[in-house]
Amino acid sequence: MAEVTEAEIRELTAQFLAEVDHTQVDQFTFRGEQFDRGLALVQFPEGLGGLGLSSRRLQTVVDAELRAAGVPYHDLLINPIGIGMGGPVVLTYATPEQQKRLLRPMFTGEEIWCQMFSEPGAGSDVAGLATRAVRDGDEWIINGQKVWTTLAHVSRWGMLVARSDPDQPKHKGLTYFLLDMESPGVDVRPLHQITGEAEFNEVFFDDVRIPHDRVFGEVGGGWGAAVTTLMNERVALGGTVQKGSGAIADLMRLWKDRREVLAPLEAEVMRDRVAALWIEAEALRLTNWRARENSKAGNPGPEGSVGKVKSAELNQRIYETCMDLLGAEGLLYEEGYERRRPGHGERHDGTRIHYAFLRARANTIEGGTSEVMRNILGERVLGLPGDVRVDKKIPWIDVPRN
Repeated sequence: MAEVTEAEIRELTAQFLAEVDHTQVDQFTFRGEQFDRGLALVQFPEGLGGLGLSSRRLQTVVDAELRAAGVPYHDLLINPIGIGMGGPVVLTYATPEQQKRLLRPMFTGEEIWCQMFSEPGAGSDVAGLATRAVRDGDEWIINGQKVWTTLAHVSRWGMLVARSDPDQPKHKGLTYFLLDMESPGVDVRPLHQITGEAEFNEVFFDDVRIPHDRVFGEVGGGWGAAVTTLMNERVALGGTVQKGSGAIADLMRLWKDRREVLAPLEAEVMRDRVAALWIEAEALRLTNWRARENSKAGNPGPEGSVGKVKSAELNQRIYETCMDLLGAEGLLYEEGYERRRPGHGERHDGTRIHYAFLRARANTIEGGTSEVMRNILGERVLGLPGDVRVDKKIPWIDVPRN
């Protein structure tokens, strides 16, 4: 399809909203129709949820029109790992048949996805992972463990990286698999967080079999596919492009409610803190907007680490300020402290300040720690000398481990 204008995208979206009333159909029907009309991910090819545009820029126009019409569905709440990370990987590495099979139910939320990279002994150093994959004819046998796997307990598909050749250096002996989470031998166990929820999990594999046609990319080339996933993850976690939304919206609402009850001097100090945070949030939003404007249909580069590290640390400072505004009320967790395992569509929306303050502690860890993000920016964006890596060129099996 030829490039379209913003006005034409608005017209297509308006026609969609006029013909499909989100209040009269369920989520799957509505988002399925959005996918079929190419308004799910406009930079994707026609027939695969997009319009074949060269940039994802106009997707923000579609999203804004849907929000204005009161459509409640949000990609990163419905299927954050799938849409934010899995979609680009499927588009890059899957066969045409797999693309048609996987992308539509991913977007509608009928099939949730998870990402299985981190292990107890390989968190920030993902390439050091130990989960083994052994070829057995037309199948692979997987044994090992993953950890911090978001939404694994409700997922149908998992993006799995395992070590297929321990005699190669750690980056070269990896293979990337698409795992059916309903396969025999997959054991998902909850990990409760500081919030009381268990959206994270640990996953064990006991002789799990994966067909060879579910290898994404080349055997032994899993690191490249993993980097594709991680770069898209960091863009997805990098923050919003909608003005006044996200964490800063929580702070502004709380400031409006609390400013009149503060002592005059305290109010002046807090006003300066709130204003400074709003300015930072707006600068980040514009940076994310610019990045999206410049983003092509392909996979992003290391620049996505900028938004990720900044938004993670800014979120924490915003919610720390919220707790200071609450004063003594911040010491009590609202509505008790329930230990729960959220089901599909039940992840906390983060509107409670106390919850959001606790949940934000994970922001500088998940999706790559802030320390790792700074290494990436220093080495791959600024061109600074890299850290000393003594194990980079020796066989993984010879690397000393605890």
